[in-house]
Amino acid sequence: MDALLCKKLGDPTLSPVPSSIQNDNGSPIVLDPKHPIPELKTPTSVLVRVKATSLNYANYLQILGKYQEKPPLPFIPGSDYAGVVEAVGPRVSKFRVGDKVCAVAGLGSFAQFVAADESELFRVPEGCDLVAAGALPVAFGTSHVALLHRARLTSGQVLLVLGAAGGVGTAAVQIGKACGAVVIAVARGAEKVQFLKSLGVNHVVDLSTENVIQSVKEFLKAKKLKGVDVLYDPVGGKLTKESMKLLNWGAQILVIGFASGEIPVIPANIALVKNWTVHGLYWGSYRIHQPHVLEDSLKELLSWLAKGLITVQISHAFALSEANLAFAAIKDRKVIGKVMVICEGPGSTRSKI
Repeated sequence: MDALLCKKLGDPTLSPVPSSIQNDNGSPIVLDPKHPIPELKTPTSVLVRVKATSLNYANYLQILGKYQEKPPLPFIPGSDYAGVVEAVGPRVSKFRVGDKVCAVAGLGSFAQFVAADESELFRVPEGCDLVAAGALPVAFGTSHVALLHRARLTSGQVLLVLGAAGGVGTAAVQIGKACGAVVIAVARGAEKVQFLKSLGVNHVVDLSTENVIQSVKEFLKAKKLKGVDVLYDPVGGKLTKESMKLLNWGAQILVIGFASGEIPVIPANIALVKNWTVHGLYWGSYRIHQPHVLEDSLKELLSWLAKGLITVQISHAFALSEANLAFAAIKDRKVIGKVMVICEGPGSTRSKI
């Protein structure tokens, strides 16, 4: 089968080469067309033919060697995916060959086949696109657990989403709207602003032309609102520091990531005086400590997807052989929504860049 192998740490935006060619261009990833198909090692194992797998910022950081989890080399990157059941073990009871499923893998989804225990798989509802289902678990799961399980966002609260045009950002915006919150989105550039407006957000701040503090304060004053109740922050850096000036007494801060490359400082003395709650949210660790939370979350999200309450914006889609272009889209901040890798072989094509 085709599989993308990370053989060393480095910049994955460099062009991958077939594994049969000496990799002298510095690329850490190679395309292996003869990688063995995973075996069904237990009676409840399921082999899935991968239709599409999601590229998350964490995948990019992992290949750079800058992520908190550092698997031994070589490894196949990739986490959330969707596809069709190809084969089942003798004791599998939940799925049959031909069923459409999605799941989250620790590693290994940048390949044409993935083996997983049936307990790790979720049935994709009828009418749901498989590429959209493959984009759902990590990005939407992160935002869903953060906003509903941790912050317990309720109708009428003010939600401020930083990095709102990215994968987790667009998910947070939609989940916030589904909860009845007043959603303020922060992004950069006219195209991203227009997209966020199409999602029905209550206010959008364009960082290329506006000051976030001034813009949000003017909106809050016009709507007779006191301030922000929940800050959703996958960005970090200076933007976090500025956004804290907009928070209400008793506000909640959701620390999702640091796409800016700078880890912000949240002053403990101000958190004390303002009675803020700071939530660190590493979604992947729930798979170890509270897997039932992820299971309930993903089931609800698939239900929402089937009902049309949320939609998955696919910004770019690439073949496995074009994975470096997918990583470049993430690195260069070209993404509005999700980047997907299509794992169906050489016939796959990419979307807009």
